[in-house]
Amino acid sequence: MHIDINLASQPYEDRSKFWLRWGSPLAILGILTLWLLYSVISGLIVAHKDNTLIREREEQIASRDREKAAAETLLSLPQNRTTRDRSQFLNDLFQRKAFSWTRVFEDMEQVMPARLHVVSINPEMGDDNQLEIKLHVAGESRERALELVHRMEASKRFQQTHIVSERLLQGQGGDNVDFEINAQYVPETPSGATPSRGGAP
Repeated sequence: MHIDINLASQPYEDRSKFWLRWGSPLAILGILTLWLLYSVISGLIVAHKDNTLIREREEQIASRDREKAAAETLLSLPQNRTTRDRSQFLNDLFQRKAFSWTRVFEDMEQVMPARLHVVSINPEMGDDNQLEIKLHVAGESRERALELVHRMEASKRFQQTHIVSERLLQGQGGDNVDFEINAQYVPETPSGATPSRGGAP
């Protein structure tokens, strides 16, 4: 029987075989660990910046709300009520003066289906200072009115379009039905506006 006994104080180890076998996986694992640490630290830094920005915006909004509340309180005082009412009247007047009948009719021509016509248009300022169009139309069928509503909804000039009421007619002037339609009108912005032809406000 032959037994190999290594009595050396530092036995020989084949380290090159170990690194050949495990070197690449360990290097990849180290790189992955460093990348994960970098991602976590970067995410924490970005999150801290975002939280700081959010707090600043919230403080600005709260400050504006306090200023608005203070202004409303001041305008609500009896001695300032006349000024508030006059200011509201002037704001409404300016918004009405900005309303162009020519532009509205041009926009309506773009969406009006055949065999349907406008009976009347009445613009009003809503509670949220949005210009509302109360539209009275008549035509040969309900499908034409529904087509008008769909076209208005797809248009950039009209929003929240809906039928308020509909009524059957007894062949008055060739019309079989008439409809009351409400919509919010969004005038074209000055930057993209085309000068209206003789549009009187």
